[in-house]
Order: sequence, then structure tokens, then C-alpha cells
Amino acid sequence: MATTFDFDRETAVTLMGDGVHRADISPAWSVHRGPNGGYLAAVALRALTEAVDDPERAPRSLTIHFARPPQVPGTLDVVTRVERRGRSLTSLSARLVQGDQLIGLALAAFSLPRPGPEFCDLAPPEGVPPPDECMPRRLPNDPSIPLPAIARRWETRWAVGAPPGTQGGTALAGGWIRLPEGRKVDALVVAAMTDGWIPPVFSRVAVPMVVPTVDLTVHFRTSLPLPDARADDWVLASFRTDAAADGFLEEDGSLWSRSGVLLAQSRQLAAVLPLV
Repeated sequence: MATTFDFDRETAVTLMGDGVHRADISPAWSVHRGPNGGYLAAVALRALTEAVDDPERAPRSLTIHFARPPQVPGTLDVVTRVERRGRSLTSLSARLVQGDQLIGLALAAFSLPRPGPEFCDLAPPEGVPPPDECMPRRLPNDPSIPLPAIARRWETRWAVGAPPGTQGGTALAGGWIRLPEGRKVDALVVAAMTDGWIPPVFSRVAVPMVVPTVDLTVHFRTSLPLPDARADDWVLASFRTDAAADGFLEEDGSLWSRSGVLLAQSRQLAAVLPLV
């Protein structure tokens, strides 16, 4: 009997007909202003994957522009459309809606593996100790200390950049991350991971604020899961913000397998809002 993981229940979609895939939004992924953007990206990607209906075509690119956060608890409809299905590449769009409100717009590309040169001049962050040598994150038990629900959804071990509150010289943050329930890392998990770390701006700036995602783009750099993927695998995540201006900032990310395979690259634009 197949195991149903928490992540799969929380990102599940049901086909309602005419390309409409309905999801129950889980409060386990809430941040200060609604569900986490990476979580919504995983929900949208699951619906788009079902619309492609071809396991040989792996997700290669996903971009979501968020218009507003959905209400939680509540349902979300992902209305998919196959824009073009070529010999090797399928291009799709999706509207994320709740009732009569637009939540987000998505574009995605799925493709068969294609012949061509293969190289990677990028490298994982240097000097990162293995996860078993990094201190697990300790969450406060004091109920008076407000924590977003997502803080308990990932298992993380800090290893890159300065922890929040230390105000290092650069907005760089990252380390080892995985789902606590033990689930192989596939494209859905990677999509969520691209927005799963504490924003690196908190390692640079001490001003109380929230940084909701305006748009998120994920480029999947290999077919997932990896052939040797295991349920207890850690992923090394590194995120960096180089500029903040006019109330917006960018965040660039890279995700690596423990063996050094580049899994995905991401970029998002986030708004800077006061913490209220």
C-alpha cells in the first residue's frame, strides 16, 4: 500500500472538469499574509502536471505572478490550459482563483529530455559541513512568540550566511532543508523549497517587515526525482538578495543535491511591507 505523505495531502488537487483542478489550502503553510508562495507554486505545478498527463515530460520552467493571497481555510481552483503541445515541449498556462478573485497567473513548460551539451560551471556553496554536523533549528516553545505555521513545516539546518538577527555584511542565507515526514525530492518539493527558507534580507536588515512574493520563477535543471533519490535526502539551499529599492527586493536561489547536482534555480520579486 502506497504511503500518502502530509505534503501530498496538502498539495492535492481534484479534477473538477474543463481543466479546473481544486485544492484545499492547508493552514500548515501559512506565513504572515496568507499561504507561502512556494507552497502555492507546488499546488499549481501539481495541477499543471496532471494537465500535461505525460510522465516522460518533466517540468522545466514555472513562473507565477501573485495578485493576492487566498483566504485560509478555503479552496483554490487552478484553471489549466494547454497552450501548445509540440513533439517534445508542452507549454501551459493556469489561473489560480478563489471564488471570483484572481489569486495568481502561471506559465509553465514541460519537456522530454533533449540531446545537447551538458556542463555546469556553477558550484554549491563552499565550506558547508554535512547536515549531521550542523545544528538543528530550535523553535521557541513560548506561545507568546508568534511564529508562522510554515516555520514548523520544514526541517532545516543553517549553514550558509549569517542567521537572522546577526546583520551580516551580505543578504545571504541558506543551508540544508527537507520535509520532516521523509519524502523523495521531486519537482513539486523543489518548487516549494525555492520559497521555503527564511528570506536572506533578514540577515542584512533589522527592520521588522514581511516580504510577500510578487512573482516567482523556477528553472528545474534536471529531471526529478534523481535516480538515486532517497526519502531522507537533504537539499542544500542558497539564497541571496543583492538589491532593495522602492519597496521591492529580488531573491536569487539555487538548490543542490547532497552529491552536488544542481536541482533548480529560482528568482523572485518580493514586496517589502511593515510587520503588523
